[in-house]
Amino acid sequence: MRIIAGKARGRRLRAPDATSTRPVTDRVKEAIFSSIGSWVEDADVADLYAGSGSFGLEALSRGAASALFVESGRKAIQALRSNVETLGLGGEIREMTVQDYLRRSEGRFHLVFIDPPWDMGSDALGADFEMLDRMLAPEGEVVVSRRHDDRPPKPPVTWTVLADRRYGDTRVFRYEKGAD
Repeated sequence: MRIIAGKARGRRLRAPDATSTRPVTDRVKEAIFSSIGSWVEDADVADLYAGSGSFGLEALSRGAASALFVESGRKAIQALRSNVETLGLGGEIREMTVQDYLRRSEGRFHLVFIDPPWDMGSDALGADFEMLDRMLAPEGEVVVSRRHDDRPPKPPVTWTVLADRRYGDTRVFRYEKGAD
């Protein structure tokens, strides 16, 4: 697992030593960032269920203005802290569940990556979407990676599905929030 492009291109990331964390492959990450393009530049990014921080750190490497990482797993937090420190690209880490963060926070994001545990149900993810909606900027995007055979999570009515693609055993959804 590595940073694919930008300031930290080629730098390796430490993966959590945990069976509950499934690091995203470079192929999937490259496809996602190719579809986003330069839109990531100057964006305020959230990496929910961050694990190693691969998505948020890739965004920072490619010019994102900021990245917030939310993770609750002890081993994942250790890898995430190490990666943020080693790369020196910045980023803020919140050690808490995504649901607690979404209930309590008032952040505003242009781009949100959600890579939850594969055993998380689509209904639970839909509940996350509802809480996230107030924090997502108009025309902001949400990128979700899931197991290829999972039922698509239901987005809020103001969101549009931009993409639904499969990469091996991973399925990636891109959503855009409508303008207010």
